[in-house]
Amino acid sequence: MGTERIIKNHMEILWHEYTDAGGEERPVTEASLTEKASIVGRVGIMLLSCGTGAWRVRSSMNTLSEVMGITCTADIGLMSIEYTCFDGEQGFTQSLCLTNTGVNTSKLNRLEHFIREFEKEGCSMSGEQLHQLLDEIERIHGLYSPVALGFAAALACGGFTFLLGGGPIEMFCAFSGAGLGNFLRCKLTKHHFTLFLGIVSSVALACLVYAGFLKIAEVAWGVSVQHEAGYICAMLFIIPGFPFITSGIDLAKLDMRSGVERFTYALIVVLVATMSAWIMALILHLQPVDFEKMSLPLEAWILFRLLASFCGVFGFSVMFNSPVRLAAVAAGIGAVANTFRLELVDLTACPPAAAAFMGALAAGLLASLIKSRVGYPRISVTVPSIVIMVPGLYLYRGFYNLGMMSLSASASWFASAILIVAALPLGLIFARILTDKTFRYCT
Repeated sequence: MGTERIIKNHMEILWHEYTDAGGEERPVTEASLTEKASIVGRVGIMLLSCGTGAWRVRSSMNTLSEVMGITCTADIGLMSIEYTCFDGEQGFTQSLCLTNTGVNTSKLNRLEHFIREFEKEGCSMSGEQLHQLLDEIERIHGLYSPVALGFAAALACGGFTFLLGGGPIEMFCAFSGAGLGNFLRCKLTKHHFTLFLGIVSSVALACLVYAGFLKIAEVAWGVSVQHEAGYICAMLFIIPGFPFITSGIDLAKLDMRSGVERFTYALIVVLVATMSAWIMALILHLQPVDFEKMSLPLEAWILFRLLASFCGVFGFSVMFNSPVRLAAVAAGIGAVANTFRLELVDLTACPPAAAAFMGALAAGLLASLIKSRVGYPRISVTVPSIVIMVPGLYLYRGFYNLGMMSLSASASWFASAILIVAALPLGLIFARILTDKTFRYCT
């Protein structure tokens, strides 16, 4: 028996059919409205596929439209764009949709470069040549193999574990669980398995690996069962920090559709992930108890927090398909901003949500200072640098206590998580308002 052929639910768009016949040598500025609009729409949907917000997508579509002498209006969501282009005589309307959503900062960087250079170089190219160039950019998938992405998740969650209070045993078990869990998720995603299957399978494997290594350590070396507290950290690679934060940025610019859709998507991922981890906790008899306290001098805490934050942000940046140089820049900013946030809480008794706002503000300001030097889009530096501040532990404990019908404890954890989740994009938004006059106005 042959293998069953899976029919695609989303038909492919044949972009080259939108180019004018015999217009291979004619500049796109002299092409038909249909050909111009195809360039605008294709760049917009490619930017959307990289995970960037509606404001950036619309701004880029407007830039291309102005150079080609047309007007564009666009309604942008998480997975789709409806847009209309005008040239004073006629209009062209199209609806475009993605098959899946994700984050790809490498492709985002190439697209930003394409847009910056369009007025100088792109406007003299034909529509066919531009589509060929976009074909090359579209072929940028993952820079890293599933093994490398598994190691990146392991590094991120290992750093996360220390920042949440875990010690070497919790860090090792979370490192192993997260690495194998994200490796499985990447393999499933590569073969186009559905979102829910990828989340449930990867979270279940991460928890199982954590529990397995802890049991081996308990039997072989008498390690205390108290170290089970870190099993939550093994699944934090699944927390959708990017859409959480970009949803807040979109809502701040009154892109309501995109903001609400991104936030809904993030909630769906959190719900499925936390429910899967809760069920695994019941099966494996794990409980989210408090970490054992570690005693370190202040200088050591600051040093280790800087190191753990750097590793955590670097790992998350690699998971977002950032090149190593970009990941290192984001990690440096994240190390400073996150350590600043944690020290605000410890040394000044600052509420966690207020400290999160200050940490995100610091990350945004630092990114603005070095943006011109690194040459990467601001969002590809700022968002990964504060993803490590997303309260995945709080969200899980809220759901765990809800499942155990401890409603007061559940409400307390959820309330804390909501305040921090709201504070993070606010910090980036105000940093952008302070440093970017184009973002300061509603036009």
